Amino acid sequence: MKKTTILTADAPNEGDLEWDGPSKSQRKRESTALQDLGEELVALSKERIAKIEMSERLKDAILAAQRITAHEGRRRQMQFIGKLMRTAEIEPLQAAVDEVKGASAASTARQHRLEALRTRLMADETGFAQLAEDYPQADIQRLRQLRRNALKEAEQKKPPKSFRELFRELRDLVESANAARDSSTDSPVGAGVESGLSTAQPLHRR
Repeated sequence: MKKTTILTADAPNEGDLEWDGPSKSQRKRESTALQDLGEELVALSKERIAKIEMSERLKDAILAAQRITAHEGRRRQMQFIGKLMRTAEIEPLQAAVDEVKGASAASTARQHRLEALRTRLMADETGFAQLAEDYPQADIQRLRQLRRNALKEAEQKKPPKSFRELFRELRDLVESANAARDSSTDSPVGAGVESGLSTAQPLHRR
């Protein structure tokens, strides 16, 4: 038996229903999101901004905001950018910002791992044996000398020149190894530091 739908006064048909548009709170959230995105775009380099797909008017407005130092002037410029963004294609803008955030987060993580590696080497020189095993191309003699110099600088309360140089040497060592590894295999970037070298345990084998 065919089912019949009965419309009552309390149940208006679909044609009588109207959408009043986004709520005030929703419009506020969208406006705030655009303002935040605008701030992140202004923080990007000129070179990266030039590569993002956007209107020339919006691009010029972003570059102009980078040159404004006065607080009130910059505030007005950011409002203008927000106005332009309301009619812009948001996807490529958001994708560009997300890409920068991802690269920045990865770079910060790598730096933290290298700093932890340097700290462990400073605390226990036997870690150089494991470092030599993981990175055969490492100049262990120079790294040991930098460690000794850094310890002397700390003892004599001198500027940490060798301590910083040790970090640079470790960074160059890991990056060159990663580049060579990536060119021949699909191994994860920073595999050496990510493995035993990135743990809280001493570097030497027990």
